[in-house]
Amino acid sequence: MTPQEMLHIVQSQLAVDLHCSIDDLNGDKDHIIYVDAQENPGRRPFRRNARYFEILSMGQTIIVSATPERLNIAKAYMEGKTRDYIFSSPFIRGLYLHFLPDLNSLQRLSPPDSFTYEVLGMDEVCDLAGMTAFDNAVIHDPTCPYQTVLAVLAKHNGSIVGIAGASNSGEKMWQLGIDVLPGYRRNGLAAYLVNRLTFEVLERGCVPTYDVIASNIASQRVGVRAGYVPAYVTDWRCDFTAYEA
Repeated sequence: MTPQEMLHIVQSQLAVDLHCSIDDLNGDKDHIIYVDAQENPGRRPFRRNARYFEILSMGQTIIVSATPERLNIAKAYMEGKTRDYIFSSPFIRGLYLHFLPDLNSLQRLSPPDSFTYEVLGMDEVCDLAGMTAFDNAVIHDPTCPYQTVLAVLAKHNGSIVGIAGASNSGEKMWQLGIDVLPGYRRNGLAAYLVNRLTFEVLERGCVPTYDVIASNIASQRVGVRAGYVPAYVTDWRCDFTAYEA
């Protein structure tokens, strides 16, 4: 997969999710595009309530995709404001940074010593159900519209101490998660597992995304060490309680 092919897959999916165009995502002007959110075919199945809001930027242009009432609220607060003001609007509760692998420089990391490693496919991942110490890496809810379909395990003396998992949240975009038990951190294990899983996902023709809350510096460092770079930003959560009828 080339960097251009990867970006096309990502932007095509985001355009469907947000109900905007790829040209909107690539806008070279520092302005806002407001879009009425729609349930488009092929949208990633993240759960939405009747009232919905999402804000995203891949560079200069900011896309706001929302249901009508929240779109009007956003316009009232954001029109004529700077980027920093917009992303700190009072109904936005934190930011989510989305990383993509840097395909121009991505390299395989060497595995830390003293561990054994195992790759699990979709049929085997179900054996991890109930291992709540790895909630970031493995989806345990069978009713979730997307599931963990690929995982890389690290074991120490036969026990699992770290898992990187990929969920099929999109047809061609798979979301990565990582968990390492506290006693086995700070030795490069998390970065290695994410890096190893990244290659496994790419070999299957899909794009791995590494997503982290903006305040989680440790997780961002893992992503960078594993070969990722920031690609776009969205809201993490929103709260319109004080602004809606």
